Amino acid sequence: MGAFYHSIQVFSSGGDKFEIVDALVDTGASYSQVPGSVLRQLGIFPTDTALAELADGRVVEDAIAEARVRIDGRDTFTWVTFGPEDVSPLLGAHALEGVRLAVDPVRRRLIPTGILRMRRGI
Repeated sequence: MGAFYHSIQVFSSGGDKFEIVDALVDTGASYSQVPGSVLRQLGIFPTDTALAELADGRVVEDAIAEARVRIDGRDTFTWVTFGPEDVSPLLGAHALEGVRLAVDPVRRRLIPTGILRMRRGI
């Protein structure tokens, strides 16, 4: 799949303001990553930590918090990691699933999708 970026809105903890972030769409990432300075500016502060495996195999401990994001007019609350300033923001699988969007790898865009349900009797 070719890499592409997509704009997302990240809302303040009070929901009264937001920042637009151009994020690399990365379905291999569980959580989205937003620069820590942007999150703190919006009044979002770490509430927990999580171990994260990086693309090079290293494991690091990330600060995380829940944040409201809007992607293509669809809102969800999702976990975000407090990223460093020199690393591209990421749009991860958790947020994409939350707003019911999937990746069209040929056209490099997000497309609406349904939800998956478990089927009984298999």
